[in-house]
Amino acid sequence: MSRIGKKPIAIPKGVTIKVLDDNSVEVKGPRGQLRQAHPAGISFEVADGTLVAKRASDEAQFRKLHGLSRSLVANAVAGVTDGFKRELDIVGVGYRAELKGKQVIFALGYSHAVVFDIPTGIDVTIDKQTHITVAGVDRQLVGQVAANIRRLRKPDPYKQKGVRYTGEVLKKKAGKTGAK
Repeated sequence: MSRIGKKPIAIPKGVTIKVLDDNSVEVKGPRGQLRQAHPAGISFEVADGTLVAKRASDEAQFRKLHGLSRSLVANAVAGVTDGFKRELDIVGVGYRAELKGKQVIFALGYSHAVVFDIPTGIDVTIDKQTHITVAGVDRQLVGQVAANIRRLRKPDPYKQKGVRYTGEVLKKKAGKTGAK
């Protein structure tokens, strides 16, 4: 009884979808092209300007993957039309980032600069040296790159310094109160 799996995916103008024989769906749009694989028991059909996910039978192994497969293909359609982005903030005195070609060079309080290579298919923009925007068509790749950048210097719970997602709320710890 997958409610997500039964919802049809609307195909926007300018997007072409090919259901391939090797258990994958190819999505082409104005921002790029993605190929999303799906399990063998799930199939996709194009009908009336929508894409519908169907499962082979009502067995548990197909039910549990029905909604997941539909969501992954829907994310691919959304990615080639609008794209995805994650924003990060760098907080701390002297902490900053600089874009050089296909690399981002971070100064994060270590004794050395941290060099981060940008993967293909990802666009990184830096505003005011402390605000980073990671954008691309693949939602999973955008999220993973943002998580990797955040991992370079996780936010400190005591001084609140480090790399964090924009809007992320941190719990501040009190630290030592000192001996009396």
